[in-house]
Amino acid sequence: MADLLPDRATRLALATARDGGDCTWCRRPFDDRVTPTTDHLVPRVKGGPSWLENEVAACRRCNRERGHLSPSDWLAECERRGWRPDADRVVKVLTALAGAIATRGGQRRARPYLEGQLRRLKRRAA
Repeated sequence: MADLLPDRATRLALATARDGGDCTWCRRPFDDRVTPTTDHLVPRVKGGPSWLENEVAACRRCNRERGHLSPSDWLAECERRGWRPDADRVVKVLTALAGAIATRGGQRRARPYLEGQLRRLKRRAA
C-alpha cells in the first residue's frame, strides 16, 4: 500500500492545488520569497501519517513556528498575532483524514488526537 501513496513532492503539489496559493495559517501568498511546505495537522510525533489527508500547504515560517502545537492552539496563536488563518480548511482536511483512517485503517496513535482536535475546532466554530 505504501508504494501507492504519493511521494512528498507530489503531496506538496496536490496540497497546494487543493488549498490554494496561500499559507493555511498566515494567508501569505506563495511566491519566490514565500515557498510552500506540507504541514502535518496531526504531527508525526503524535502518530500522524504522511498522507495528503493530514497535510496542508503552509509557508516555512508557520510550519517551523508551529512545531508540535495542535491545530486548534496554533489557530488561536495565529489569530492572536492578527492573522486570519483558514480554520475551515483545517477542519476540512482533518475531517478528510478521519475518513481516510476509517477507510485505510491503522493510525491507532493518531485517532484520539484527531478526534480531540475535531471536537475542539467544532466547539470553537460554534
